[in-house]
Amino acid sequence: MKHLISPLDLSISELEEILNLGQAIMKAPDKYSSICEGKKLATLFYEPSTRTRLSFEAAMLNLGGKVLGFSSADSSSASKGESVADTIRVISSYADICAMRHPKEGAPVVAAMHSGIPVINAGDGGHNHPTQTLTDLLTIKELKGRLDNLTIGMCGDLKFGRTVHSLINAMVRYENVRFILVSPNELKIPDYLRQEVLIAGNIDFIETSELEKYMPELDILYMTRVQRERFFNEEDYIRLKDSFILDAEKMKYARKDMYVLHPLPRVNEIATEVDDDPRAVYFKQAEFGVYVRMALIMTLLGLA
Repeated sequence: MKHLISPLDLSISELEEILNLGQAIMKAPDKYSSICEGKKLATLFYEPSTRTRLSFEAAMLNLGGKVLGFSSADSSSASKGESVADTIRVISSYADICAMRHPKEGAPVVAAMHSGIPVINAGDGGHNHPTQTLTDLLTIKELKGRLDNLTIGMCGDLKFGRTVHSLINAMVRYENVRFILVSPNELKIPDYLRQEVLIAGNIDFIETSELEKYMPELDILYMTRVQRERFFNEEDYIRLKDSFILDAEKMKYARKDMYVLHPLPRVNEIATEVDDDPRAVYFKQAEFGVYVRMALIMTLLGLA
């Protein structure tokens, strides 16, 4: 039985198989519409979510399976003090596979240790968000045709943004990938990521607060919101929340074949005027998330 807790739980070849299956599903979704008939997905969301939870549910329903679960800790026995370990032991007898989001880093690891079914980490604190990473990789592969030889700009909250951390960990395994990391000083990537992943892996990267300067070099611009829920202090959040806003004027510096990604939800870090630019693909990216989660569910259930 295999779980997905971190993007690194998948080898490059396993990753390629899931992405290729996601592209196949995208082209002929009806072919896969009953492959999970009789199977159930449990969605255990201890933290609010729109896209991730609903895309998991859509993925399972598109495969002909069924869904059960809860959408907040308040509506589960966690509000009574039940542990993650006990919850997953019980859920293992109700469902065939589980997607879990939790505010505490490491909670899905604990679940996997006590689970009788595959556990998918749907986000744990500021740590990992592997299925968003699969979504990002599928989007880049589909639109750019490759996952190597890319310059990727990441802009916004790089300190707390688990989507950023997961994507960096995944992309460093491909050849000739370079990062431009754009953020205020207070929201730079964590030291462990800088030292143990980028520097240790001899990865080319630049840390800067100047987005316009580097826009012409980018193949991908990955925008993120400054997350109020990760701050201990409202004053710091208010001071930093509008640090970088992508607008039509800044898009003039970008190449014609550069694409803008965003894990969503957007607050105001991308002006709505950018939505009409053909290079803005964040809503398409959300759609691709359903296909790649369909591929992942099939793979972990041994149905691929």
